[in-house]
Amino acid sequence: MPKRSLRQQMLAQRLALGLEEWRGSSLLAQQHLLTLEEYAQAGCIALYAPARNEADTAEIVASAFKSGKRVLYPAVCGERMVFRQVEGLASLEQGSFGILEPCSTGVDHHADEADLIVVPGVAFDLSGHRIGYGKGFYDRFLRHPGRKAHLVGLCHDFQLISGDIPAEGHDIRMEIIVSDRRIVRCGSNRSHPGGPD
Repeated sequence: MPKRSLRQQMLAQRLALGLEEWRGSSLLAQQHLLTLEEYAQAGCIALYAPARNEADTAEIVASAFKSGKRVLYPAVCGERMVFRQVEGLASLEQGSFGILEPCSTGVDHHADEADLIVVPGVAFDLSGHRIGYGKGFYDRFLRHPGRKAHLVGLCHDFQLISGDIPAEGHDIRMEIIVSDRRIVRCGSNRSHPGGPD
């Protein structure tokens, strides 16, 4: 299925989630992520503020603060995305596309500073390929040459498809996909063959 059609189908299915279904699925997905050794060992993690029924991250951020991890959130600045450290969710404010972002006065951090980056997506496949919203913010950010972070896609299980997502050379592949029903390890090759390392 073409990316555009798959994106539209998945967005519609995600938006159709009821509140209790979204909460339950999000909670299970987060609980699975918190069991990862990669999370336990990370001193600095990058999260996202959910929009349009994306899997929630509130349990993860609460756990991260409690265990003394540094926490980064994305902010869109023109055509690029940066991450900024937050000390609490109260420091987030509505930004680009109506999504909560760190205050514009924060210090920008690069992809090489995080040990684990939790990446949202519209759909994922079992090889770690991802469909986002089509604007390429994450793909550009994650191409940082010094990035060593584990990349974890977080989603509702219906967003994890059994077929292959059409991939391009610039697409960045996830190392692990976590849903409410399973944890899928996709391997450490985080880019599509022929793309950037």
